[in-house]
Amino acid sequence: MSLFSWLRPASPVLPGELQHRLERLPAVTQLSDCSLREQRWVVLDLETTGLNLNKDRLLSIGAVVIEDGAIDFSQQFERTLQCTELKLGPSVLIHGLGPSAIAAGSDPAQALLEFMEFVGDSPVLAFHAPFDQHMLGRALKEHLGYKLQHPFLDVADIAPLLCPQAHFREAGLDEWIDWFKLEVFERHNASADALATAELMLILFSRARQQQIHSPLNLQQRLSQWKRRRQAPSF
Repeated sequence: MSLFSWLRPASPVLPGELQHRLERLPAVTQLSDCSLREQRWVVLDLETTGLNLNKDRLLSIGAVVIEDGAIDFSQQFERTLQCTELKLGPSVLIHGLGPSAIAAGSDPAQALLEFMEFVGDSPVLAFHAPFDQHMLGRALKEHLGYKLQHPFLDVADIAPLLCPQAHFREAGLDEWIDWFKLEVFERHNASADALATAELMLILFSRARQQQIHSPLNLQQRLSQWKRRRQAPSF
């Protein structure tokens, strides 16, 4: 046994049925040249115990699907993960996740596997996607030994790319909801925030097509170019 094997966390041992389902998850592909309308998108929001990428824990998952140019309300996902011996901070209570709800939550391995079955091979959209991508990836590795490889696109970047006239600096989801005058009746839980993000994204897809962005791959490329320009030093 090498020295480095001691540093790697042991892979979780899963019941046979979960392991079989895990092995049947579809292979992940990169973004394609299909139209934005044809692509099935999973819009994700997570609630966590806090914002520390390495210490805080995933508490709940909310997701909806955009397909064929609309939110498909027949495809929604919501799970609270069981988390024992957890000290809850004020941010958790804001999301309406009290100790009893978390204690009665789903087994994390089961819930995470069900979510990845829901996602399939679809790309993921999220507001502040790098945070959600990291927290989800960490939980998947811990509970399933699964490496997250799905493409994630950040709605917090897509919005200013397509709407520079908004003149926002680091705007949050609430600011974009207000700017587009969206009627959102519930916020600050995973499912409601995923739905609000999906409604915002429908408007942004329309803006993308007006700006000759017609495919997921094209959108990713334009985002990369926009981010490089923002990060370039000005003289």
